Amino acid sequence: MATDLNPHAEHMADESMVRNLAAQAEAVWPQELPILRRHALPDAPRILDAGCGTGEATWRLAEAFPSATILGVDMLEAHLERARGSSARFGHRVRFENRSIFELGIPAGAFDLVVCRHVLQAIPHADRAIAELVRVTRPGGTIHLIPEDYGMIFFPRGRFDPAEIWPTVPQRFGDATGTDMLIGRRAPGILHALGVVDVELDYVAVDTLRVPRETFARIWEAWRDGYVGGVAEYGKMSLEEAADRWNDQIEIIRGTGTYAAWLVPVVSGTVG
Repeated sequence: MATDLNPHAEHMADESMVRNLAAQAEAVWPQELPILRRHALPDAPRILDAGCGTGEATWRLAEAFPSATILGVDMLEAHLERARGSSARFGHRVRFENRSIFELGIPAGAFDLVVCRHVLQAIPHADRAIAELVRVTRPGGTIHLIPEDYGMIFFPRGRFDPAEIWPTVPQRFGDATGTDMLIGRRAPGILHALGVVDVELDYVAVDTLRVPRETFARIWEAWRDGYVGGVAEYGKMSLEEAADRWNDQIEIIRGTGTYAAWLVPVVSGTVG
């Protein structure tokens, strides 16, 4: 059983993650916001952004819900400092604290909406973290998760076969770090087991039709820069070959008339 609750910490702290979080938010938010607006929230909701990282979603939540009070929590102080800077214009209604999503130290039922985006695939025991997020959601409140699933990445063959990377290499990486790189497909069942009702699953399509190709490419470039060593190790290839495979996919994204897609699950439900 994994004992390190943040086995991806080195990758999360790398400068490439700052670029990745910015590009992901730019790509995902336009399709995610209508899902968030669908949730039944009070006029002045209390929102938790769990695993907020650099606060890319936090300030967007503050803009979307101007009467909300929002707490962003993360374990990386450098990310939190960046988040505080980007959200300073919202004053006291948006704040950030260093807390673990495994043990928040917050009273039960404290929030009307709990959001956890792009985190659960990077931690072990994701079901424990989700249980803690459910605990701090008030009865009748909403939990909103983006649990990534690396079996939902689709590329045509370029110079290399993308199936030799997705999902085999992420699964090996997950096995080595005690994390579930296919957590997206398990998340609805975890919520059901915790007594969450009205569980819904939506997909954000980060693809070459709905998202600007350059935004999509910036996600892949940041992933390459942060994870190329892991792809080389768990793909049993040289660092040069791993980079070449990433660059092949980036060329496909930036191409004319080519299609590639990353389907991002959005799982939500009402806490009973």
